[in-house]
Amino acid sequence: MCGRKTLTEDMQSIIEELAIQEWEDPDNYIPSYNIAPTQTSPILIDDGSRRVKPMRWGLIPSWSKDMSFGARMINARAETIQDKPSFRNLLPNKRCIVITDGYYEWRKTESGKQPYYIHHPEGRLLPMAGLWDKWLNQEGKQVLSYTVITTTPQSELAFIHDRMPVILHRENLDQWLQTANNPAQTVLPLLQPYRGMLEAYTVSKMVNSPANNNINCLERV
Repeated sequence: MCGRKTLTEDMQSIIEELAIQEWEDPDNYIPSYNIAPTQTSPILIDDGSRRVKPMRWGLIPSWSKDMSFGARMINARAETIQDKPSFRNLLPNKRCIVITDGYYEWRKTESGKQPYYIHHPEGRLLPMAGLWDKWLNQEGKQVLSYTVITTTPQSELAFIHDRMPVILHRENLDQWLQTANNPAQTVLPLLQPYRGMLEAYTVSKMVNSPANNNINCLERV
């Protein structure tokens, strides 16, 4: 699964790397070293232009009665994405990019779970495939939320965990984002283990708590 991630780059670098054309609510963007479910982070969609919207991690389907549903929907398995109504109905026209530059995963050991930080060796962004939805509470207030799609891990990371987020290559971003031109069936082949290089190293168990959100989370141990 993917249950914790980072986005530490400054806004301008993100805009340039992903060719973003509009960023909603830019004043509230803060780089984060430990993004947890239920927290808000920048999500990229394409509604005619590449636009970033702040969204809550943990998908709340539009038909849900309350927000608690989202706590169980932080990930969507690529293998069953067409079988689950909550995800199948979003695949045609509510695909998004979860903007990250790394994520944490925990390896089971005899002394407990050891966290690893996984990132691009050259510090590039890791655009994760996601789905999003719009939910209205009883007062009519809109909440945008998302889930991260996961798949089997690349062989180099299988020793840590049996899942990894779907990380898209730059040449596939338009195909995933531009839903009007790319039907759901045409993007399913993109939901594969990442073919590029990734670096993984052990970090402190301080990342276990979302309250710890600073550069020390990334230190090697």
